[in-house]
Amino acid sequence: MSRRMYKVGEVAEVAKVTIRTLHHYDEIGLLSPSGRSGSGYRLYSETDIERLQHIRFYRDLGLALEEIRTTIEAEDFDARAALRAHRERLKSRLRETEALVATIDRTLRTMEGDGEMSAEERFAGFQPEEHAREAKERWGDSDSYKQSARRTAKYGKAEWEAIQAEADDIVARFVAPQGDGNAPTSNMGMALAEEYREHIDRWFYACTPQMHAGLGEMYVSDERFAAYYNKHADGLADYVCAAICANAERATA
Repeated sequence: MSRRMYKVGEVAEVAKVTIRTLHHYDEIGLLSPSGRSGSGYRLYSETDIERLQHIRFYRDLGLALEEIRTTIEAEDFDARAALRAHRERLKSRLRETEALVATIDRTLRTMEGDGEMSAEERFAGFQPEEHAREAKERWGDSDSYKQSARRTAKYGKAEWEAIQAEADDIVARFVAPQGDGNAPTSNMGMALAEEYREHIDRWFYACTPQMHAGLGEMYVSDERFAAYYNKHADGLADYVCAAICANAERATA
C-alpha cells in the first residue's frame, strides 16, 4: 500500500465531504488522521482513506456515526465482506433504476407514436409504495434496517450460503403441511412460521411476531416474493402468510 499522506483538503475533495466533516470525525474519534505535518496540519494515510470509504458507504445506508464506529471497530469486522454486502445492495438499486429507465424510454417512444403501452407497462419498475410506508410505520424503518446492515456487514460467502440454504429449507418444508391439507393455523404451520421468524431474528434483526406478520403480508402482495414461494407449490405464498399471521396472533393472545 502506498505511503502517500494526504492533506485534509485533498481528502475532502476526493471523498466529496467537507473539511468541517473531517474535523468532526476526528473530534469524535471516528476517523483520526495518522499523522501531522510540521505545521500541525492533519495528514491522512491510505489506511485512513480506506476507513473513510467504509464510513461513506455506511452513511449511505443511513447508519448513525456512533453505529458506524461500533461496526467497523468490531473485532470480527470483515472489510471484504462489508464491501460485498454494499455491492449487492447497490446492484439491487441499479436493477430497480434500470427498470425505471426502460419504462421512461418506452413511454417516450409511445409519446412519439411508436406503439401503445398498457397500464401495467406504464408502471413497470416501480416498487410498491405501501411497502416502504408499512416498514416505516411498523418498525420505525431505521432501527431494523441499521441492525441488519451491521450484522450483514460481517457476513462472508459461507454465511450468505448458510442463510439461503436455511431459508430455502424452511420454505420447502411448508409444502408438506399445505399439500397434506393441514391448515396454516395448525400447530405444524405455526411451528414453521415461528422457525422462519427466528431465522430472520438470528441473521438480520430483532423480528417480533407482529413485524413478521407485516413481512408475511408482503410475501403475498409483492409479486417477486409471491413468485418465490409459489414456485415451490401453487398458493404457497398465501399459506405461508396465513401461518405467519396466525403465529403472530398466538404470540399476542
